[in-house]
Amino acid sequence: MSKLTHEDLYSLEEYDRIRPQYRARIMEHKKRRKVHVGPMATLHFEDRHTMQYQIQEMLRIERIFEHEGIQDELDAYNPLIPEGTNWKATFMIEVPDPEERRKVLARLVGIEDRVWVRVGDHDRVYAIADEDLERDTPEKTSSVHFLRFELTPEMIRDVKAGAAVRVGIDHPEYTHETDLSDETRASLVEDLA
Repeated sequence: MSKLTHEDLYSLEEYDRIRPQYRARIMEHKKRRKVHVGPMATLHFEDRHTMQYQIQEMLRIERIFEHEGIQDELDAYNPLIPEGTNWKATFMIEVPDPEERRKVLARLVGIEDRVWVRVGDHDRVYAIADEDLERDTPEKTSSVHFLRFELTPEMIRDVKAGAAVRVGIDHPEYTHETDLSDETRASLVEDLA
């Protein structure tokens, strides 16, 4: 998938005009790319569409219209667009109660390195986590991580041919896995060259 450029973005005025319809379309797209893994972990698989939406929203909220500010947003979000050989995801640990969340995050140190995908009968592919910056400490992990799953050519061939995809986490304090729905798998196939 190609990276986003200034030319791909709507002006603030144009975005304001189309935002209700655009947002509804993107929310439907994002729904197909959201995967719950157990009761409190969610993967949001990103792509060019989700990142353009994120950038447009940031520009709108922050009222950014200068070239340099727009470029900063492009530089921040373009790395989350898959490159044809991988899937990229925002990984979230969702615990509503702040005190309970603090305890959970202390127990789940290193969880971001234990998230995996598996195409058909191939080996698991563990996530490469937080390439932009370290998000955890020895005392606790972050509730948000950015993950990359790098696939082999054989995995890409097989998933395009219809192989099932399974996603899981094998952390000592949190072990869950699930199969991707056909709809989600089909959406993720679009990320691959």
